[in-house]
Amino acid sequence: MNLAPVPLFLVAFSGFCWTVVYLDSIRLGFKEATYAMPFWALALNIAWELQQAVLEYQAAGFVLQVGISAVWFLLDGVILFTYFRFGRKFFPKNLQKQWFLVWTFLALVTAFILQYGFLIEFGLYIGRQYSAFLQNLLMSVLFIGMLVNRGNSEGQSLTIAVSKWLGTLAPTILFGVLGGEHMNGPNTLILVAGSFCSLFDLIYIWMLLRTKGAEKRGEETAFLL
Repeated sequence: MNLAPVPLFLVAFSGFCWTVVYLDSIRLGFKEATYAMPFWALALNIAWELQQAVLEYQAAGFVLQVGISAVWFLLDGVILFTYFRFGRKFFPKNLQKQWFLVWTFLALVTAFILQYGFLIEFGLYIGRQYSAFLQNLLMSVLFIGMLVNRGNSEGQSLTIAVSKWLGTLAPTILFGVLGGEHMNGPNTLILVAGSFCSLFDLIYIWMLLRTKGAEKRGEETAFLL
């Protein structure tokens, strides 16, 4: 059985879903004067996308992944702008003036060094898969934390939540079950990390549905972690 169309579909479907995540994050950020992606996840995303675009271009020229990574980097750059524009209100008020920019810079530097470490240790192609799935797992948990900390659905939508889940599920199937390009068959680490991503993404979707339902009824929804 020729599975070539299946990997192609999964890659394209994942790319589409993640583009939806970024576009709706930008829309909500400006509409609600907030930022719609947990900052540490955003920092890791930006580092991953820039390094992939640059290093893969050096290795293989202008291939499809280079273009995709570059577009995602630009979209995440807009989300980062919303973080700088509106993120101070979520930072401790007594520390906003002195430490907001310092903390942001430290997080970005950490993200770039950490992502580069994956590439040095595992190589460009395998390293990017490992780092992508682990940062995805972190992002899944951070979205839950963002909902709990904000206490409402500000900057959050089911479009983002469902698209993130499906956008990660597709490559989990590709690399964790089928075994994608540059991988020696199905990868256990990716399957485990991707499965936990789905678990936490589904928990987040359920929590967000409850929160939005309560908001429509004028009630409060409290989640204790």
